[in-house]
Amino acid sequence: AFRVTYTFTGVTPGETTVTVKARSPIAGNYDYKYFVRVDEELNVSIEERETIDWDEAANAIEPVPTLAIAANGKVFYAHLENNASAQALIEKLSSGAIEVEMHDYGHFEKVGPLPWDLPRTDETITTGPGDVILYQGNQITIYYDQNTWDFTRLAKIEYVTREELLSAFGEGDVKAVLWIEWSE
Repeated sequence: AFRVTYTFTGVTPGETTVTVKARSPIAGNYDYKYFVRVDEELNVSIEERETIDWDEAANAIEPVPTLAIAANGKVFYAHLENNASAQALIEKLSSGAIEVEMHDYGHFEKVGPLPWDLPRTDETITTGPGDVILYQGNQITIYYDQNTWDFTRLAKIEYVTREELLSAFGEGDVKAVLWIEWSE
């Protein structure tokens, strides 16, 4: 056990919050958050607001899957959608990476066959650069331009431009490698 002593110097009326961080390899890792009030007569009151057990919080963190896509030496990371199609893709890629031979289609996307079918959750959407789309349940498409159709969005490569995608995927056919990375 330990005792915390507070010393106030130069006290003036007012309110503030204070966080006390306790770190110990034996007793654990805690943050104690307090609300401190000093009234006009300089009486100090302290009220505990929150205690965070960082050891417990660390155990509660759920890993998050991210779709990784590599082509021509460049790797892109795509945020997966929350739908049955993306969940099925995660399950399939959990057994290992796949290579997909992709070809240009319509000067706005690269498309290639998947080694298995995925469930479709199609809806009418307009794609943009970085959209990773399931087409007809068995093809994966990476868009570098706009197109409107009934698709299933699997993932999105955030903050990528058409030029960056074209630089990686190039003109003509390209081999892409897809896998899942887990992070916290």
